[in-house]
Amino acid sequence: MHAKLLLPALVLALTARSFGDQNLETAYRSTGATVLAAFEPQRQVIQKSSAVIYDGRSEAIYGVVISPDGDILTKASELQDIKKLSVAVDDKKYPEVTLLGTDPRWDVAHLKIDASGLTPVTYAPTSAVPQGTWVVANGASTRTQRRVLAGIISAKIREISTAGGGALGVILKPNAKELEIAEVQDKSGAKEAGLQKGDVILALDGKKVAKLEELAAILKDRKAGSTAKLTYRRKNEETTVEVRLIARNEMTDDMNRNDAMSGEYSERRSGFPRILQHDILGAKSIVGGPLLDLDGRCIGMNIARADRAESYAIPVEDLKAIAEHMLKK
Repeated sequence: MHAKLLLPALVLALTARSFGDQNLETAYRSTGATVLAAFEPQRQVIQKSSAVIYDGRSEAIYGVVISPDGDILTKASELQDIKKLSVAVDDKKYPEVTLLGTDPRWDVAHLKIDASGLTPVTYAPTSAVPQGTWVVANGASTRTQRRVLAGIISAKIREISTAGGGALGVILKPNAKELEIAEVQDKSGAKEAGLQKGDVILALDGKKVAKLEELAAILKDRKAGSTAKLTYRRKNEETTVEVRLIARNEMTDDMNRNDAMSGEYSERRSGFPRILQHDILGAKSIVGGPLLDLDGRCIGMNIARADRAESYAIPVEDLKAIAEHMLKK
């Protein structure tokens, strides 16, 4: 039975159960055979138009196929921990993958594989759909077969502001006469840019800084995901690099009660210009893949698993603009 026909029956079944037996039959649970069969048309789109990003043999995250020639978008910050990168589209695996660029503002990376004849996603006409609209995303995958998960749009499109503001990802040496770096945080923009312990920060975005207060004044209104030009001295040589700012809460392992109950969530889950929120209860590995409507059209790209009840996607209008920009670049 097609999803559009099954869903009303499923709602009635759930309602009937609420007045009696609380145990829903296995086939009608969210991962049950009857429910999954109803989403077979969307699964076929996921099979052809989403990519699986691997770290060695382990499935890490997903991607969106945006061209027949092997262009793929995925979540940039999740690539940092991948040591042996490969990509699978449909039932074929591609061991050679090139990172062509990133968009720190959206946390999107552009990957390229040597392929032809792929099936790119079909973009939905709009992401402005009512709350309660059904959507479908990648579930777990076998070596050759994709599975799907279903949920609903659960909030209006909105900005997700940076949690705690943007940070360089360094700890400065206390009581030093200069802004000397004592430690560089793992998974930070500073680490990506090659900064090291002992480097001395001289300027940020062309403004000379000599005190912590001067550095903090420049950063106080900056958002995670944006970049800053940092000039530093190593021994007697000055160098300027671009540093991706991270959310301040990414610099600590402290967890609040909600996080502790949520299981795995994305390390970057804030600082997005616009997001489409849904309630698909996948692991954080669902990020990077397409979010589909019931017509199999891409309504967005999953970009963050926020907590146990919220997942975020980049709305289709913004995703199209990102894809077009990266393909031209």
